[in-house]
Amino acid sequence: MAAAAASVPVRVCHQEIVRFDLEIKAAVQDIRDCPGPLSALTELNAAVKEKFRHLRGRIQELEQMAKEQDKESEKQALLREVENHKKQMLSNQAAWRKANLACKIAIDNSEKDQLLQGRDSLRQRKTTKESLAESASNITESLMGISRMMSQQVQQSEETVQTLANSSRTILEANEEFKSMSGTIQLGRKLITKYNRRELTDKLLIFLALALFLATVLYILKKRLFPFL
Repeated sequence: MAAAAASVPVRVCHQEIVRFDLEIKAAVQDIRDCPGPLSALTELNAAVKEKFRHLRGRIQELEQMAKEQDKESEKQALLREVENHKKQMLSNQAAWRKANLACKIAIDNSEKDQLLQGRDSLRQRKTTKESLAESASNITESLMGISRMMSQQVQQSEETVQTLANSSRTILEANEEFKSMSGTIQLGRKLITKYNRRELTDKLLIFLALALFLATVLYILKKRLFPFL
């Protein structure tokens, strides 16, 4: 047994047998848990068949290696391992068949449930056809009402825009009038300033004329009253 374990080809073959055995067990569990449809189950079965083919080939290789052993003890030990692997493979095949049966039953039940649900759904659609039509009519009326409201809102918006435009024109006209009045006020201010200056000049001239008149009168009085001065 120890000498056989030391053989590299035997050890590699044994490891591959164990690996395929584990992969088959996992694939069988996937089949048992498969919810369908049948196409998915078919794909899983194809993968399991391929793994069984590889496993069977490795067991045959191990059996051939056992027959080629020189020592009878090593030969018998390997043959016992081969026999155990074959039994395990048969057990996996039985589990595979049971998993397929359980999966097919589950898929059939699921399809029946879906069929019943489809019938119930059809019956419900028939019974609610009038209510759906009524709902569609109500929705149509609501949409028409909304459309009318939107049309009124658009019309009000247009009137508001027109009012704003008129107000804008009025403001612009008032602004132009203010500008014109501002020019008139500026001109009046200049005229008033000019008039004030002219009035000051007239007052000064009057004052000078009055002073000259007084000076002339005083001079004449002086000559007549005091000729000797």
